[in-house]
Amino acid sequence: MSTPSQSPALYTSGNGVATITLNRPEKLNAFSAGMFAAIRSGLDEAEKDDSVRVVIFTGQGRAFSSGQDLTEALPTDENGRINLGPPLERDYNPLALRLMAYPKITVAAINGPAVGAAANLVLACDLVVAARSAYFQQAFARIALVPDAGGTWLLPRIVGSKLALALALTADRVSADDGHRMGLIYKVFEDASFAADVAGFVAPFAAGPAGAYKLIKQAFAKSLDHDFAAQLALEAELQNVAGKSDDFQEAIAAFATKRPPVFKGR
Repeated sequence: MSTPSQSPALYTSGNGVATITLNRPEKLNAFSAGMFAAIRSGLDEAEKDDSVRVVIFTGQGRAFSSGQDLTEALPTDENGRINLGPPLERDYNPLALRLMAYPKITVAAINGPAVGAAANLVLACDLVVAARSAYFQQAFARIALVPDAGGTWLLPRIVGSKLALALALTADRVSADDGHRMGLIYKVFEDASFAADVAGFVAPFAAGPAGAYKLIKQAFAKSLDHDFAAQLALEAELQNVAGKSDDFQEAIAAFATKRPPVFKGR
């Protein structure tokens, strides 16, 4: 399925992989209300399609996203000053929450700069890969704003509180290689082969045990609020579910007959 090419976010799917492509290249894929609506539609489509096991987010053109489109008409308060609360409550916060709880694997494929809120929404995805020329930037302080879209929660948990604060206060660019060293990025691919490398990276997930992936995501998400004993109990609960799955039975049969397993995602 594909949306019309003029859509601010394109949706395509095939071979177990759905791709949502931010599609405002003339604006460096800056976020707009229409783009968020198209992203939500794509996530809805992928979630209800049982053949889709992994969702890729990427950008059209030379950027992933420059963050909020500040030229878009934004709400104002009674004094005529821009009120950023409604867009956060309507678009950014629900998307960040949805990505953190999404039942299928999400991969942010950063083809170019990911700036401001884009850098933080990326961190809500399960896996982040980047082209070598890409970079991240917590650019908020440069325009007298505070990191949002979950950045003040996600970034300290990934790179540590002191480094996260430094990145927010300085608004320094973080290259793909530095992001990899910090733990923001799982893999860095060369620009010339980026699309092919991303396709190769996600292929095993598209053929993998989707039910187990969902349980793994649940376990890691809940670990953020659990003590060790509670997490052990959760692991036992989820492992009991996984052990009764068709995919686990297939894995045992494949091991016994020395052949690759063929997972059905259930």
